[in-house]
Amino acid sequence: MKQNSSVLVQCKPGKAEKDRSDFSKGRLSRWLWLGGIAFTFVIALLGLGLSKLSIFDRVGQLACAILIAVAYRQVAGYPESIRLGIQFSAKKLLRYAIVLFGLKLNIDVILHQGLWLLVRDTGTIVFAITVTVLIAKLFKADKSLSFLLGIGTGVCGAAAIAAVSPILRAKEEDTAIGAGIIALMGTVFAIVYTVIRPFLGLSPTNYGIWSGVSLHEIAHVALAAAPAGQNALAIALLAKLGRVFLLVPLSFILVAWMKYKGKGESEAAKIEFPWFLIGFILMSLVGSYVLGKYIFLSAVVMNDIAIVTNFVLTMAMVGLGLNVSFKDLRSKALRPLIAMTITSILLSTFTFFTV
Repeated sequence: MKQNSSVLVQCKPGKAEKDRSDFSKGRLSRWLWLGGIAFTFVIALLGLGLSKLSIFDRVGQLACAILIAVAYRQVAGYPESIRLGIQFSAKKLLRYAIVLFGLKLNIDVILHQGLWLLVRDTGTIVFAITVTVLIAKLFKADKSLSFLLGIGTGVCGAAAIAAVSPILRAKEEDTAIGAGIIALMGTVFAIVYTVIRPFLGLSPTNYGIWSGVSLHEIAHVALAAAPAGQNALAIALLAKLGRVFLLVPLSFILVAWMKYKGKGESEAAKIEFPWFLIGFILMSLVGSYVLGKYIFLSAVVMNDIAIVTNFVLTMAMVGLGLNVSFKDLRSKALRPLIAMTITSILLSTFTFFTV
C-alpha cells in the first residue's frame, strides 16, 4: 500500500506539470498567432504610409505594402515563429476582405442603368483571359500566374485575383505576385490614360466608358476618369462595377471547371465550395437594397468601411507577399508580366476603337 501510494503521489505532480506545460504552450501559440496578424498589420500600415508620399501615391497602398513584404522576405527571410498568424491574414482575412468588398457593388444601379455596359464588360473579360492565356502559351510563360493575371486584367485587378485564387488552388506566391503586378501596371496605364486624354478627341462620356471597360482596378478607373469630370467618372465607375458584378458568375464557372478537371482524380483534387462568394453576394444585396432604405449610414461611415476593407485586403496581401521568394521564382514572373502587358495594350486599343 505504501508503495502504491508513493507511486500515486509521484504521478500527480507529473500530470500537473504536463497540464501547466500544455497550457503554457497553448498560450504561447495564441500569442504567436496574434503576433503574426500584428506583423501583417504593421507592414500594411507602413504600406499605407508609403502610399501617402509623392510618386508612391500613384502606386497605391496595396502595391506599396506588397513591395515592403516581398523586400522583407528577401532580406530577413520568413518569420517562421509567427507563421500561423501570417497564414491567417493571407487566407482568412483575404476572404473577409472579399466579403466586405461586396458593399462596393450596387446591383440595382447596374441592372437599371448599366445592362448595356455588361455586354462590353463580358467582352472585356473574355478577351483579357483568352488573349493572356494564348500569349502566355506562345511565350511558354507560367500557366497559373498568367491565368490569374488574365482574370485580374479582365475583371477587377487584385480583388479578382484574390477571389479566384482559392478556387483555382493557386500558390500563395502566385497570388501575391499577380496582385502586385496588376496594382503596379494598372497604375501605369491609368497615368498614361490621364496624360493622353486631351489628345484623344473623345467626349467625357465616351472617355469614361473606355476607362471603365479597359482599366484594371476601381482605383485605376477613378484615377484616370476623374480629370474628365463628374459625368465621365460616373459612367466609368458604372462600367467598372459591371465587371465586378461579373466576378460572381465567372467564379462559379471556375468552380464547375475545377470540379470537372478533378473528375476521377484523388479527393485532394476536389475543391471546397467558395462560401465567401455567398458572403460577397449577400453584402452586395445589403449595399444595394438595404443600406439607404432600411438602414441609414452616413457617407463618412461608408467611407470608413471602404477604408477598413482596403486595409484588411492589404493585410492579406502582406501575408501573401511574405511567401514570395526571388530565389525560387527567378524569372517566373517576367513572361507572364509581358503577356499581361501586351494583353492590356491590345485591350485598351480594341475598346478605344469600339467606344
